[in-house]
Amino acid sequence: QLHLVESGGGLVQPGGSLRLSCAASGFTLDDYAIGWFRQAPGKEREGVSCISSHHSTYYADSMKGRFTISRDNAENTVYLQMTSLKPEDTAIYYCAAPVACYSDNVLADELDYWGQGTQVTVSS
Repeated sequence: QLHLVESGGGLVQPGGSLRLSCAASGFTLDDYAIGWFRQAPGKEREGVSCISSHHSTYYADSMKGRFTISRDNAENTVYLQMTSLKPEDTAIYYCAAPVACYSDNVLADELDYWGQGTQVTVSS
């Protein structure tokens, strides 16, 4: 079976950092583009970032300069390093694969594989 498992979420103060992990089992991540999405209460899911199999990346405008996506093919894991966190970053963060990872957008649908999500709360 194919699974994605996110981890690394938690409670952090504004300005703090977290590193999210998306670990895959049952398939090899390096063959696919991987995306991070988030959904805050009462809001629609939004694309955060993605990384292609060729290591091209995309970031939503509000994440540029603060978030960094990377992949470790040996660990079959994709990471999202988040810095300078803001209260508006509070959401459940999900990874998905395979996604359409473009230079100006990331797209996924319910037919892709999704993790269960990890909660990120930014609050003082």
